[in-house]
Amino acid sequence: MNENLNLTDSFENTADSEAVQKDNSADIAYANRNSISRYKMREQAVLLVFERLFSDTDLDEIADNLIDSRDIYLSDYAVDTAKEIDEKIDEIDAYISRNLSAGWKISRISRTALALLRVAVYEMKYVNEVPVSVAINEAVELAKKYSPDDASFVNGVLGAVAKELM
Repeated sequence: MNENLNLTDSFENTADSEAVQKDNSADIAYANRNSISRYKMREQAVLLVFERLFSDTDLDEIADNLIDSRDIYLSDYAVDTAKEIDEKIDEIDAYISRNLSAGWKISRISRTALALLRVAVYEMKYVNEVPVSVAINEAVELAKKYSPDDASFVNGVLGAVAKELM
């Protein structure tokens, strides 16, 4: 009988240990959410801006929903960037609109390309630590990943915005 008790105690200790490890890994992942690459942070910002195109929901709620549904932690950079884009949307969209080819309007741009353009224009205009060339290159790389047909379009618009900002 003592042996059974010891086995049970051992099982409970193992289960407790696994629960603690799982909690610790979640804490570590949360703590490391800002130690991911700038590329991943930018990708998360694009995701938030993209999701915002479908809803008037508060960005904090969109972020919470993404965290819950995808079991990820969003970087502070991604959330802060998406919020600031939301605040400066008219100015950012004006840069995009002025640099579209004749006959094009923002309403014709795919939502993926629009999210990419908004994040890149925001970084080009407001984030001094990000060189313009890096913002353009990263946006084009993300376009190749998520919307390959839009990559050259994104590059062209951002190139024109860069000239305007100089």
